[in-house]
Amino acid sequence: MTKNIAAFFDIDGTIYRDSLLIEHFKMLLQYEYIDMSSWEKKVKEKFSKWENRTGDYDDYLDELVRTYMEALKNFSKNDMDFIAKRVMVLKGDKVYRYTRERLLYHQKENHKVIIISGSPNFLVSKLAKKYGVKDYRASVYKVDEKGNFTGEVKPMWDAESKQKAISYFVKKYNIDLEKSYAYGDTTGDLTMFKNVGHAIAINPAKKLLEKIKEDENLREKVKIIVERKDVIYSLNAKVEIL
Repeated sequence: MTKNIAAFFDIDGTIYRDSLLIEHFKMLLQYEYIDMSSWEKKVKEKFSKWENRTGDYDDYLDELVRTYMEALKNFSKNDMDFIAKRVMVLKGDKVYRYTRERLLYHQKENHKVIIISGSPNFLVSKLAKKYGVKDYRASVYKVDEKGNFTGEVKPMWDAESKQKAISYFVKKYNIDLEKSYAYGDTTGDLTMFKNVGHAIAINPAKKLLEKIKEDENLREKVKIIVERKDVIYSLNAKVEIL
């Protein structure tokens, strides 16, 4: 039996030029579902440090995710879905040209295009549908019998969960991982990179670059893509980290 080729995509910072969760959080603030004090007390300081390039993006995002998870507790999933749809309408086209073209390439080649993302499933499902991707795995924000968020999350940002997701799709579609592709931008995507024969780091975070340079196998196979303004740069993992 002929094996299939897959293309595994992260979303935030890889397909999407920001974070779906951040866009949703901002809109929840705008619609006054979340009090500004949640931002002021917990997130603003780390965001400011990141914005001024004196802090780490991952630290800012970790704090935002914690605040977001707590803020959603007891809200109706239907209300959050409404805001998620608004995010897609207003911000859904905010994607990188490189990964948009790669999505189209893999779809035309009849590869199995699969999204694996740590963002909430009710956001990921909508972006996947917008770009014609049938298969995805994302963090599941649990709801109670009334349809309200409980504050519990089944994550899809850790290595173990991502490995299980990859193994599931490999079995489902009889995938040849050595011929397959993975696209990501942070250390959370290393699991995908290690599994496939073709790994592409999109505007990689410094921590991801450091991990790649530490691993001989990754150094050889990872291509680095940097998209800035209207220019796309292709580099190898031997690039100097300043």
